[in-house]
Amino acid sequence: MSVLVVGMSHKSAPIDVLERASLDTDAAVKLSHLVLEAPFVSESVVISTCNRVEIYVEAERFHGAVEEVSRLLAEHSGLDRDDFVRHVYVHFDEAAVAHLFGVAAGMDSMILGESQILGQVRDALHSAQAEQTVGSALNALFQQALRIGKRGHAETGIDRLAPSIVTAGLDAAGAVVDADDTRFLVAGAGTMASLAVRTLINRGVAPSHIMVANRTFQRAYALVATFGVSAVRWEAMDVELAATDVLISCTGATGVVFDRERIARAGAGRSMALIDLALPRDIDPGVRDVDGVDLIDLVVLARLGENTELAGDVEQVRAIVEDEVRTFLAAKAASHITPTVVALRTMATDVVAAELARIETRLPDLTADELAAVRKALHRVAEKLIHAPTVRVQQLIDGRADLTYAEALADLFALDQSTVDAVTQVKGESS
Repeated sequence: MSVLVVGMSHKSAPIDVLERASLDTDAAVKLSHLVLEAPFVSESVVISTCNRVEIYVEAERFHGAVEEVSRLLAEHSGLDRDDFVRHVYVHFDEAAVAHLFGVAAGMDSMILGESQILGQVRDALHSAQAEQTVGSALNALFQQALRIGKRGHAETGIDRLAPSIVTAGLDAAGAVVDADDTRFLVAGAGTMASLAVRTLINRGVAPSHIMVANRTFQRAYALVATFGVSAVRWEAMDVELAATDVLISCTGATGVVFDRERIARAGAGRSMALIDLALPRDIDPGVRDVDGVDLIDLVVLARLGENTELAGDVEQVRAIVEDEVRTFLAAKAASHITPTVVALRTMATDVVAAELARIETRLPDLTADELAAVRKALHRVAEKLIHAPTVRVQQLIDGRADLTYAEALADLFALDQSTVDAVTQVKGESS
């Protein structure tokens, strides 16, 4: 069994393609179950953010699994085969592990080093746990990825430019964000909206200058209770929009919420900063033609995320990821090979015991000391016979992430597979 990831991100696909492939929470859950029904797949986790959609699976066979998982993602996105193949990426085994570790460390983010992705990876894992689509293999992988992400931020300055895409958007909006009389409107009440409100307050914005609007007023009011901001009903949002200096939109809607005409009416010739953090986009890109309007969307943020100021930190994080990949794969190899070694030693012990019983039956006149000497000699011979292959296995674990040697070892010594499986089961129950 090996880990496989099939996905798209801002690095492989333009925003309009990512919009088609984007998943809300319910769609991500549905897709994770569909993937789990595919042949050769035993576990699944789906990560969906504003700049990536990725499906991670534990797969028995690479080709069968990648074909089915790719088909499901392509069907969801509605892309034809040529467009899908052009923008999708596939990573397997070591490359898949390295990819997830890099994602969690912020190395693959639109804003290099942002830490928001850690929460998104954690949410994906928690969702898979709640839906029971994840098992021990992917759970261990994702837990390790989260630990590596924290380590990267703790040991380097990788996130000093922008800890989240919200922060990056606010920074890109310029001085208006920090002006004393600026009024903010946050459209949406989900995780991103909550982060936006929290980020504004942490920057010193007074809660009275922050309005929240959501189609479900009760969800907007939950932010009121949490942060002390104000809420406006969705139907009355245009009134508030006309008095807004900075709009932050992250609704999760399937279509445009703020078209050109709506923004033109609200702006009426004055300056407005619009920050669109949604995928699919909430704000029509055509609003850039409206006088006084400054639109910061994922396309703009992707360009801003391309910088070389963090070169030293990037190298440090890359070294951390590479080291952690080696450690993880070695531990994974050991977990697969150890039961085979234990089964080998068990077989040797059983052979010695059987021979001793036969000797006792055929040579009943042996004294206790003589029998003990025979027993010691048999154990010594058995130990010498299995010493070289078990040492070679350990060398394999330390040197390569190739598990075929354990299978060859089991075959070479005619080990009963049920014995290996039994050792694995007992080991799993005791851990």
